Amino acid sequence: MTAAQVFYEDVSEGMEIPWLAKRPTKRQLVMWAGGSGDFYEIHYDKDFALGQGLDGVIVHGRLKAAFMGQMLTDWIGTAGTLRKLTCRYRGMDVPDQEMIVRGRVTRKYVDDHQHCVELDVWTENPKGEKTTPGTATVVLPSRSQPSP
Repeated sequence: MTAAQVFYEDVSEGMEIPWLAKRPTKRQLVMWAGGSGDFYEIHYDKDFALGQGLDGVIVHGRLKAAFMGQMLTDWIGTAGTLRKLTCRYRGMDVPDQEMIVRGRVTRKYVDDHQHCVELDVWTENPKGEKTTPGTATVVLPSRSQPSP
């Protein structure tokens, strides 16, 4: 189901955007490895991961970034644009556990007639720890100014 279009005027600094719950599976990690070309064994081979000092396989960092992109593009709707997304991998997430992807508006401004919104974005593990903090910039349509 497509969400209603969000407009620049609907956004305020400090507001949280709708969060996204994900539960990546081991199968999804194998599929991501094939699609992304990231075949590092810590993402699908438990014995290898244990040999590297991990407790088991871990979710690909770029998959977590893709989940952030999904959350943002779901929120901005078809008339919005994801201009920039960056993140840092600060904690490990494991498959078959819920991961929550969240975002909060930190700034809004107009730049060359584009209505920009900056956000802090992150993933949280089941303990509520931020494992992948990042930032994003989106461009939203405005009710007061038609798109070019």
